Amino acid sequence: MSTALDNGISVIWDVPKDQETIYVDELPPVERKPLYGFLKRLFDIVFSFLALIVLLIPMAVITLVIVLDSPGKPIYAQIRLGLNQKPFKIYKFRSMYQDAEEDGLRWAEEQDNRVTKVGSFLRNARLDELPQLWNILIGDMSFVGPRPERPEFYAVFDTYIVGFRQRMLVKPGLTGLAQVNGGYDLKPEEKIVFDVEYIQKRSCYLDIKCILKTFCVVFSCEGAR
Repeated sequence: MSTALDNGISVIWDVPKDQETIYVDELPPVERKPLYGFLKRLFDIVFSFLALIVLLIPMAVITLVIVLDSPGKPIYAQIRLGLNQKPFKIYKFRSMYQDAEEDGLRWAEEQDNRVTKVGSFLRNARLDELPQLWNILIGDMSFVGPRPERPEFYAVFDTYIVGFRQRMLVKPGLTGLAQVNGGYDLKPEEKIVFDVEYIQKRSCYLDIKCILKTFCVVFSCEGAR
């Protein structure tokens, strides 16, 4: 199903006609955790900076391979909504052909014919997400948190998931509780359950647990699209 938004952009999202409205319990004000917040940001800065240095040459090689594989910019920017619904540009290695969304916006699917051969490998290995280390370094994102979504998708999800935007009460992440418990295989109404759980229970222990489980998911290629 294609939904036309007020801005003229078409979003392809199949919402069944008999889909009941889903109500997410309203979260209490997010508890301030000064020490946790400080340690989390310190971790983000230190490890994103070190990762960018260590991965500089591999990322340069990936950039070259993408350029040789198909026409288009190797890295692209896309608007996502972050903490408190603030828009920011997220950076990713291009894994699809040019004009992949000329028919409308839609989530990546299994065996998606818009994905290039190199892009398929990058997605399976999660290497397409590496440029987001820059997003983490400058503070748009964290290593762990709910994955940021595009404004157009929020507009569609708002039509049947009341309270879905509460996932933006904390900074979005490169990985998160939902990503290590299903990732792309989860529907939005399932994903929000894990996001709410993360917001309520967030801690250094939970962040480290998510990061370690992410390595397991990456090496197994589970849930990749």
